[in-house]
Parts: sequence; C-alpha cells; structure tokens
Amino acid sequence: AEQEVPGAGATRLLGAAYRQDAPRRPVAATALLESTDRPSLATVGPNTQKKETLFSNLRADLSAAQLSLSSRLQLTLYQYKTCPFCSKVRAFLDFHALPYQVVEVNPVRRAEIKFSSYRKVPILLAQEGDSLQQLNDSSVIISALKTYLVSGQPLEDIITYYPPMKAVNDQGKEVTEFCNKYWLMLDEKEAQWMYGGKEARTEEMKWRQWADDWLVHLISPNVYRTPTEALASFDYIVKEGNFGTVEGAMAKYMGAAAMYLISKRLKSRHHLQDDVREDLYEAANKWVAAVGKDRPFMGGQKPNLADLNTLPAVSCWAPGVHGQVLQEVRKEESRENGEIPPPWESGRAPWGEQATAGALRIRILVYFFS
Repeated sequence: AEQEVPGAGATRLLGAAYRQDAPRRPVAATALLESTDRPSLATVGPNTQKKETLFSNLRADLSAAQLSLSSRLQLTLYQYKTCPFCSKVRAFLDFHALPYQVVEVNPVRRAEIKFSSYRKVPILLAQEGDSLQQLNDSSVIISALKTYLVSGQPLEDIITYYPPMKAVNDQGKEVTEFCNKYWLMLDEKEAQWMYGGKEARTEEMKWRQWADDWLVHLISPNVYRTPTEALASFDYIVKEGNFGTVEGAMAKYMGAAAMYLISKRLKSRHHLQDDVREDLYEAANKWVAAVGKDRPFMGGQKPNLADLNTLPAVSCWAPGVHGQVLQEVRKEESRENGEIPPPWESGRAPWGEQATAGALRIRILVYFFS
C-alpha cells in the first residue's frame, strides 16, 4: 500500500509513500469505496488548478473512440504536490490529455479528504455520467484509467478488478494493498494492440513495480542526507504545499530535523550504501541500461506506463539538493570523459540522443533533480 514513511506528523508533511508487497492474483470482487459521503466534483472548492508535468509536451496517440471516452470523465485529484506517487498520476493524466482539477491537501489537517476513510494520497474522484467513483493508490488509478481508455469498459466495473486487501507490513502495522495493481485488464486482442507481445507487457509491469519497490525508497535518504539539504527540501515543501503560516514555519524546521534523523533509519532499513548517492547513481544507470540506445523511451517512440512511473516519481523531489547533485556528478563525469556535457533542458527526455554512459548518467540525474 502507499503508506507514509515512519515519522508520524513530519512524514505526513512529505506525502512520501512506501508500500509493502502482498500476493497478487486475479480476483473478481466488489471494489471497496471506503466512503459513501464523497463530494460532487462540482463542489470540490476553490483550491483547484491544472498542473503541468514532465510529459505535458508529449501526448499519447488516442483514437477517436478513446478521445470520446476521455471526454466523458470529470476528474479531481487530491494530492500533495511533492508526493512522488501523486506526481506520476499527474504525468499519466497530462500525457493522455485528460482534463482534471487538483485539490492540494493540507498535510497536517487533511480536511480536504475528510470525505474518505482512505487517508492517503493520491485519491482520484472520477465522475462518468451519474456514476462517481473513488480510486485509491497511484498504480490502481493509472491501471484502471488506462484499461478504461483501451477497452471502453465502464469505470465502475474496472475498479472491481483491483480489490483492496489488508496486509501486515514488516513493522507489524496493518496496511491496505491492492490486488493486480500493475495489470491492465484487457482481452487478448486489446493486449496485442497495446503491447504487440507478452515481453513488452512483462517489461512494463516489471519496471512499474521497480519504481515503487526500490526507486522511491532512495528519495528520502538522498534529499535529507544532511541538515542543510533537509532544510532546503522542507523549504520547497512548504512553499509548494497547502500550509498555514504557523504550520509552514513549524513544518520547515521541525520537519527537516525529524526527517534528517528518519532518513538515517530508512538508509539502514533498505540496506543502502554509506554514500546514498551511489545507490541513486546505480538506479539511474540501471534504468538507462534497460532503456538502451535504440529507443528513446522504454515504450519505444512514446513513453509507456513504466516511463510515466519512473521519472515523475523522482523528478518532483530534491530541489534542495539539485545543485549539489549536479556538481558531484559533473565532477565525476568530467574526470571520466574529459569534458562536461551541457545542462539538459528541464522537461525533456534525458535519453533521447545517443550518448556515452557517462553523459547518459548526467542526463538522467539532471532530469530527476530538475
């Protein structure tokens, strides 16, 4: 389940979510919509706005039928802007040109989601005609909406394919997991049209899960690595989030101190190296190697769901360490290559040109931390 990292109130300010594995198997069950008192999309309040994301300059190739389907939906996303799971949902919605409203949730009071017994973000309310559905968990949101666009099945039927399941994590805490969350519920013909073969489908699912199970775990230890970086990160969180004046001041200083200490525990829990930057570099290199030099995206000429999962999940973070990371990496690469490649433009895919492994490493990290 997408859970808040340890640290109670300080962690809630971050919106950083961590999940635990649970058995996944096809299950046909009634989806659990954990509240009967969800607001109408017409009454979500003034705190709504359209957000642009990394892939806003790219668009999925949608058929006329898919465009017709997308026009039927009214979507409202409840989020923390700096939450990596919320970031990947925004990337998916923008890439598929799905109009949506954003409600920025106050991380302390969370009054904006008082209608829901599911207390994590992202939460997506989707209205299709007279039917209002609540979708929880970023991967479920993405899989359900993609299934809807490809198959045309009613959304209220699709969400029954992703039933919630209670599980106990390594800390003995009960969490909610969702079955089948990386699966698109397509028939054979639809799957063939979508992927072209089983290998592409398996690869997409593998890297979607990798982003959730490993890549996201590298964020906190890297952005809160030092007291200075922790304070810079929380300064960004407060500026971008929905905080009152007093809440913001407390969050900036108390949150930074708490997360600096918690990040050390997370480093130990996930068995990271003494220099957590090395784990980040290795993850970047692993992703770049998997994409290879013969395609601009893992999805080929356009991003697939793995692309839309991986990069937004990290790029929404780390403005506080942006300059330091680039300085570190460029020094290393200048030694290896004898030159420093130019900065990569924000918002562009970092692997779109042929390059050496060293240059690709810089590009992926510039992209992550821009």
